[in-house]
Amino acid sequence: MGSLTRNAALRVLLLGGTGEASRLAACLARDDRFDTTLSLAGVTQSPMLSPVPCRIGGFGGTDGLCAWLRAECIEAVIDATHPYAQRISANARYATEAAGVPLLRIERAPWRPQPGDRWTLVPDADAAAAAIGPVPLRVLLTVGSKSLAAFRAAPQHHYVIRCIDPPDPSLLPPHAELLLARGPFALAAEAALLANRHIARLVSKNSGGDATGAKLAACRNAGIPVVMIDRPDSVSGAAPTDPLAWLLALHRDRPPQPCERGA
Repeated sequence: MGSLTRNAALRVLLLGGTGEASRLAACLARDDRFDTTLSLAGVTQSPMLSPVPCRIGGFGGTDGLCAWLRAECIEAVIDATHPYAQRISANARYATEAAGVPLLRIERAPWRPQPGDRWTLVPDADAAAAAIGPVPLRVLLTVGSKSLAAFRAAPQHHYVIRCIDPPDPSLLPPHAELLLARGPFALAAEAALLANRHIARLVSKNSGGDATGAKLAACRNAGIPVVMIDRPDSVSGAAPTDPLAWLLALHRDRPPQPCERGA
């Protein structure tokens, strides 16, 4: 590929894995002012199809990401990863700073307790397992596969574990059944799930968004307590900047940047 000029498409790396990233990728795919690559960590076995070129897998830490940004002549990075994906967000901050590439973090707002909610806020999965209590209960776990091992410390409960892909069996607590499903989930379906499985507790991460938020309303309506794993302290709230406007400003204002892709 030849040198980039002011009028060439802005080369964008979109760190994804969320609905926000998918919607932004669809928008950028229709705009020839941007040459976008979507990066997915590869955690989900069957990711949704992307309208832009997709890169799956890690970069090899901060140094690997920095080297990739330079080699691919990336001019902007948008971090639209999951609110709990701390490692890649930290790597993105350090790598873009080292490579001199602008970075925008976009993040959905967290859920907030509503009147009638019975939330217990905890800092992590270990605290969540303890917060369920000693009395055996039927528990709906929606915490992601990486957090399941913590609930092995509370084996007295029966767990209904909802996730997209089958987790590693070694992570599962005893008395667990898997419910493989991908959101969005409707309120009526969530209410039926709670009733049919006789759920007495919900354990969730505060992921925010509409795709999986109906479970909270269903618990509120049924009077079911929720153990909510709070977001990490290092994760900020949703960025007020519109990502498309941010990219358009970069495209308009950037100076010519000669760069041989893959050099």
